[in-house]
Amino acid sequence: MNVALIITDTRGRIKYWNSEAERMFGHHESDVIETLIEIIIPQRFRAQHREGLRRTVASGVSKLSGKSIELFGLRADGSEFPVEMSLASWLGPKGLEIGAKLKDITERREKEQRLERLAHHDALTGLINRAGFEAALKNPASLKGSTVLALDLDGFKEVNDTFGHAVGDSLLQAVSLRLVGNLEQTSTVARMGGDEFGVLLPGTTKCEKALYVAAHLRDVFLEPFAICGQHIQIGLSIGAAISPLHAADAEELLVKADMALLAVKKAGGRGVRIFDGNIDDEMQDRRAFKDELRNASDSSEWELVYQPQVRLSDGTLIGVEALLRWNHPQRGFLAPAAFISILEKHLTANQVGDWVVDESCRQLAYWRDQGIDVPRVSFNLFAAQFGNTTLTTSISSALEKYALKPSDVEIEITETVVLRSDDQILKTLKALRESGVNIALDDFGTGFASLSTLSQLPVTRLKIDKAFVADLGVRPQGSAIVSAVVSLAQGLNLEVVAEGVETEEQRLRLMALGCHEGQGFLFGKPAKPSDLLENRRSAA
Repeated sequence: MNVALIITDTRGRIKYWNSEAERMFGHHESDVIETLIEIIIPQRFRAQHREGLRRTVASGVSKLSGKSIELFGLRADGSEFPVEMSLASWLGPKGLEIGAKLKDITERREKEQRLERLAHHDALTGLINRAGFEAALKNPASLKGSTVLALDLDGFKEVNDTFGHAVGDSLLQAVSLRLVGNLEQTSTVARMGGDEFGVLLPGTTKCEKALYVAAHLRDVFLEPFAICGQHIQIGLSIGAAISPLHAADAEELLVKADMALLAVKKAGGRGVRIFDGNIDDEMQDRRAFKDELRNASDSSEWELVYQPQVRLSDGTLIGVEALLRWNHPQRGFLAPAAFISILEKHLTANQVGDWVVDESCRQLAYWRDQGIDVPRVSFNLFAAQFGNTTLTTSISSALEKYALKPSDVEIEITETVVLRSDDQILKTLKALRESGVNIALDDFGTGFASLSTLSQLPVTRLKIDKAFVADLGVRPQGSAIVSAVVSLAQGLNLEVVAEGVETEEQRLRLMALGCHEGQGFLFGKPAKPSDLLENRRSAA
């Protein structure tokens, strides 16, 4: 079982020491019986241990009873290693006894560190990615005074189209080196995605300094890149925003830098612009967009489309995912990218979320009434819904209303929700899982929830983000990440479904890596309920 079992008395003297404890800590049983438990506790934690033992003896119960915590153990050779420990206390023949179960989690921590590195760094360039950049930007020191530069390469698509993706990838690597080499060591450079980069200049609060750095970067890109025997000329467009001058919030600061960049691109590119009042007019449009969200529910403008989820080996339908769309009266049929970041923080998020739950269940019941076998429906929940104590009631009411079983539905949560993982969220998730509702962690690996947090969540399925699937067969890191996620899922007894499967090669590679379920354009695009199954029949 690989679990060390240790029992001590109220003085902290060891009374029981099993064989796994011998193997884990390197002390033979005969050497430790009647010895203080501190022999396996690093010196810096012993005072804290003594205080905890004193409180336990005084109250007769440990505050850690029934909980799992992670800490460091001390081996006989003086080395430290991470362990997971749970405690229990009871009255024995000679008074209060305290028992500990300990598990060596060294391998799990190493895997967590590898995944964290993969999740927060761009595999191609070695720079941090968007998630890593946003984390750096949220550092309080960054928001007290810094400049964010949003960079976009001008003409990169033409390079890819002319010379191929191999040359394009080499160019991105060369661009990364040139950026890093022309900035101070205190600067942070990130590849935000595609041909977009971000730069954080800590301590830069003056427009003049921000313009100087941005103009310098633009100018060094006047020199061509020598790539694979080709001399490639590429331009740079840069938008800048300064904290706290333009924003004191990380998200808003990045948005304003992006808006300044968009203004440069609209003006023809290869330029530099700092956010200003004229650009702020576009922010007014964003606020107007929020007002339109309030009317969307009253005007029945929300719709759901459905994408099939299949067994990769033979294409058998195993479920559908309900995806929200906004049938906007002026802007047309909008995908989530156009509104979801605003809706998630909008006052109507709970109302829209409840509608998604009800409509998804209604549609599944309708299909079944028509003799159409759809095993399950999954739908996404907003983070705001977990702060609402009525979520479990909303789901159970919809299931009862349409005569569905809890196992007929699957809720999808994002890593944003997981990373919040406060008591209310965990309580809600556990209640839903105990009722039989399936729970999937969406876009796994893009924001990286710690493995210790993940192991405590009642998740039944991990969804591999489409960005990792797209890398399969293109970069070795793609297979490494997918393999790591599949291995993790197997270790936690979870199922895995891959998103964004678009080619037959990706399907075969996913199966070879142990992933057996998927969704993506290869099996069907998101479609209205009336079109979904017809599209499936046509594809077959």
